[in-house]
Amino acid sequence: MPFHSELFSFAYFPNYDKAIKFLADNLASSEEWDYTDSRTKTYPILKNYLEFTYRKLKQEGKIVFTSNNKYACFNTGLVTNNLEDIFAFFEEYRNPRPGSTTPFCFKAFLKESDNNILRHFDDNIPEITDFFDKPDLLIFNPKCRLIPDIDHIIKDNLLRFPEHLHGADEGELRRQLVGSIDEVRKKVRTNYKIAVPQYYDGKIQLLLPLCLTVGSPNPDLALVVHKLNTNIYTARTCLTLKMAYNNARLIVKPQSNWLKP
Repeated sequence: MPFHSELFSFAYFPNYDKAIKFLADNLASSEEWDYTDSRTKTYPILKNYLEFTYRKLKQEGKIVFTSNNKYACFNTGLVTNNLEDIFAFFEEYRNPRPGSTTPFCFKAFLKESDNNILRHFDDNIPEITDFFDKPDLLIFNPKCRLIPDIDHIIKDNLLRFPEHLHGADEGELRRQLVGSIDEVRKKVRTNYKIAVPQYYDGKIQLLLPLCLTVGSPNPDLALVVHKLNTNIYTARTCLTLKMAYNNARLIVKPQSNWLKP
């Protein structure tokens, strides 16, 4: 299924890549927005972040409009080096291209002290997204059991496994996966910070590193675990590290020694 951008349905971006580059390199506090294996800077993590931040804000009713509906704005959740909030600012699309149904045109990423923000939204400054209505979900509870669905993980995620395991028989895959999950299950019980929260499909989940390559200190995949009830976590899927980082960055920049861009 082709990707549908809700942000692009909301607004026309005349120079999207240029605006993204300015936001990343000149306005927002320094952060790595490209994957470590990228040869050129295209900021895919930032683009993903803005798309899904917009979707979450829309769901929460936090896209703010002026009374005459000529301007719109949302809080990106990013800040400048001086910790000023950064907003995406839009103007009514006055001369739309033929066939366009987008109501607004993107004008700029602006910090809170910018005159355009203060003049149009001084009494209604947009708020950031809210991921913290249940803060207990953000931290792994070592008293809970972790019960993975091994069959489902293998069946639905084989292509995400390291290449050297693509040709392995089911028994070998099972042994590698069970061993890796047992290892991380013990680690996270003694160090809850190993678990990194992510936001996906409207839910808070936790990510745990899976090391499937013998002798490698680096994880190959991220196991996705979620709270089934007060006593049990379950796991039915795993993600590539790129997928995991994108989902985790929606909440906050991951402060982890294993989940990197």
